[in-house]
Amino acid sequence: MTSLIILSVFGIINLFLGFLRSNKLLMPLAMLVLVIVFGANAYDWSLGTQSFFSEMLVVDRYTVAFTGIVVLTTLLLLPFSEKYVREGEANLAEYYSLLLFALVGAIMMVAYNNMLMLFIGIEILSISMYVVAGADKRNARSNEAALKYFLMGAFATGILLFGVALVYGATGTFYLSQLGAAIANPANAEFTPMLYIGILLIIIGISFKVGAAPFHFWTPDVYEGSPTFFTAYMSTVVKTAGFAAFFKLLLVGFGGAQSFWMPTVLAITILTLLIGNLGAVAQTSVKRMLAYSSISHAGYLFIALVAFDQNLSANGIFFYSLAYSVATVSAFAVLKLVADQRQREDYDGLGGLYRTNPLLAGCLTISMLSLAGIPLTGGFFGKFFVFSAAVSQGYIGLVVFALVMSMVSIYYYLRPVIAAYLRPLPVNAQPVYVSSFQSVMLVVLAILTVVLGVLPGLVSGLL
Repeated sequence: MTSLIILSVFGIINLFLGFLRSNKLLMPLAMLVLVIVFGANAYDWSLGTQSFFSEMLVVDRYTVAFTGIVVLTTLLLLPFSEKYVREGEANLAEYYSLLLFALVGAIMMVAYNNMLMLFIGIEILSISMYVVAGADKRNARSNEAALKYFLMGAFATGILLFGVALVYGATGTFYLSQLGAAIANPANAEFTPMLYIGILLIIIGISFKVGAAPFHFWTPDVYEGSPTFFTAYMSTVVKTAGFAAFFKLLLVGFGGAQSFWMPTVLAITILTLLIGNLGAVAQTSVKRMLAYSSISHAGYLFIALVAFDQNLSANGIFFYSLAYSVATVSAFAVLKLVADQRQREDYDGLGGLYRTNPLLAGCLTISMLSLAGIPLTGGFFGKFFVFSAAVSQGYIGLVVFALVMSMVSIYYYLRPVIAAYLRPLPVNAQPVYVSSFQSVMLVVLAILTVVLGVLPGLVSGLL
């Protein structure tokens, strides 16, 4: 709760800081606030379970763990907005405030114990993302991305809210624990179709938010059109919060109806893995490839939902989200730095990067290897924990299919690496400018990826 208050208050104060003559203080202040929030969240770990607003929000270790991921991800991402500071971006204060407000929504999605609070969290997060997707107002693709995201997001929100209304109509409660008890009660074995339609609509609505197939059509265009800095935020914080909320909803609220929704979730898993990986193979833009890659990683996280084991699935989602977020921030950071200098986002734009900027090439390599799930990186153990959860529940065929898709992903993840090391420099290409602070953060991201791959036990057993 302290984290929500700090983020909300500073988000409002930060809007007024935009009237300062210089915006150089904005990024250090935002990062300082995120460090304070991270510390306050860590302190909540020792306080046990706390509830707020008539138990509509519950802060427990599950909440603290996933809040830590989204706050840390935002903190690691902020230094790569330095270009906006150098160029004196007039709306920088508004951008930072929107990210902080989105973080408030993400934390509410992780901490909710009432479906109304889940809806409010999703809306706070989504509306902020609709705005930042169109941050580059002079770019037609950015405007298109914002419009597509808003229109399709509005439909998905309507579907989600309709599902919540139907579930409430069938059970008479918004609280997850009461909902779970009502569904699991043998006396209510024959629920009306209203409940099952409601569950299905909620699954569709949340699947859209996390970019799962076949509700993924917005993802490539929105990710490609949005400024790269905000694309990185969408593909990490939004996805982490979405899956944390999704798993809690299925486990606590809809556990008694598992036999109904499991075939749907299993079908979404297979389709997401297939479309995400095969779609990424065909891309010529690195940014668009990372968009399809984000879809495929939603499929791997869905495997943990299919496994539906309270401990193994929760730990798998937590570790996978952390490893994926760190690697994705690093990949998008390198892409942003290169694209800002060379004005292109295709594979040839990465050509000769090793010769001009070995640090960028090295960090790109580590992040790509982690996303591919290669050993000694965090991504390997992320997939290992998710696959282990599925195998423990007997989903061996699903794991074999996911392994085949992982082998497919190696092809498109190595393409940027090959371009950086083996392709020639673009005509008139200059060394990419990287500030000292950004270099330090890239090294930190690379070290985190390797540490998660060498010492996974540091965080794997927290839940």
